Amino acid sequence: MFVRALKDVEKTNRFVDWGNGTSHRMLTDVDGMGFTVCHTIVRSGSQSLLEYRNHLEACYCIAGEGEVEDMEGNIFPIKQGDIYVLDKNDRHFLRGGKATDLVLVSVFNPPLTGTEKHNLSSPEGSAY
Repeated sequence: MFVRALKDVEKTNRFVDWGNGTSHRMLTDVDGMGFTVCHTIVRSGSQSLLEYRNHLEACYCIAGEGEVEDMEGNIFPIKQGDIYVLDKNDRHFLRGGKATDLVLVSVFNPPLTGTEKHNLSSPEGSAY
């Protein structure tokens, strides 16, 4: 058993500013659990085109608001208590709220190494 604090992760390479937010990689591949858990903040007013080609992801909103849009143009508002699931390596837009950050607990399978970063300047979106 072990305990890891959010503030301690901020002092390591497990804390990643991915451009439109931050990710505290609380559990990664090296921890041997078979999945990753992140505390993710999506900055208000931001939009990111994302795709996880090698990972499935589920995100549970613990605070704030935002939205997810699929490639067919369906927009799903996200607020505290909602979960969205990218169960088919879905390419998507992720947006922070108009006035508030979107705060998520993100779970990845298989696990991340922990230092992955998005490339938001790519016109095809960021993928890893």
